[in-house]
Amino acid sequence: MRFCLVPSFFCILAGFLGAQPQKPEVLTISLGKDELISLNPNYLVFPAVEKTKPNTPLLIYLHGSGGGFAPLERIGGQAKALLAGIKKFGKEPCYIVVPQCFQKTKSGKKSSWEPADLNLLLDDIMEKLSIDPKRVYLTGNSMGGYGCWAWGGHSPQRFAAIAPVVGGIGPGGPKDVTPDLEKWAENLAQVPVYAFAGGKDRVVPADRSEQMIAEIRKAGGKQAMIKIYPEGGHNVRQQVYNSQEFYDWMFSCFRTMIRATE
Repeated sequence: MRFCLVPSFFCILAGFLGAQPQKPEVLTISLGKDELISLNPNYLVFPAVEKTKPNTPLLIYLHGSGGGFAPLERIGGQAKALLAGIKKFGKEPCYIVVPQCFQKTKSGKKSSWEPADLNLLLDDIMEKLSIDPKRVYLTGNSMGGYGCWAWGGHSPQRFAAIAPVVGGIGPGGPKDVTPDLEKWAENLAQVPVYAFAGGKDRVVPADRSEQMIAEIRKAGGKQAMIKIYPEGGHNVRQQVYNSQEFYDWMFSCFRTMIRATE
């Protein structure tokens, strides 16, 4: 069993008295920080309720492209919607972690979510917080939805469930398609996936999510689902994260023993 190595975090939890969401704790990746490509080594941790217990579920939220411009403390806004949903629908207390992807890599190139970076992040979280490894959940919006596809496509064994929202499926932009589509699909076929998209989304067309789900099913994935809001645009995350369906599905999933293909 792992215990939190950051004493101030437990002090914050112990002092949580009100009904409003707690201000997040800022933690820093300890090992591998110099290896990061585009990830801010600092990340936000939100407690969902007053106290947490050993082997607590973890929900990771990946922000969209605009999040790389903002100060770290300002990118946690969507976590508040998730906190509210967890409380509203009576789900088990969990940690919500919000990392930040910088706009540029260290070499100055345009960046996006990198699975190698995110695996270092998750390793750090598992060392510092008492997380149930069978209940690690992943969601993200827009570029964060792409991050869900990419990270899950590389490391499905780390997740109990993955929920990309209006996510693209290629690193080159909203309408790009990764050349590793079949490999991602083969890996994602091993984990529950629920994709969400807007039928009138002109930023990331819904057919990006439809194509990914179709490939996962073709690869044998029987736990891949998609929901398209016919009148929804690029902001359907507001409906997704305020729906009981999202939380009922996600927190009913537990990780099984799977491995990623090379």
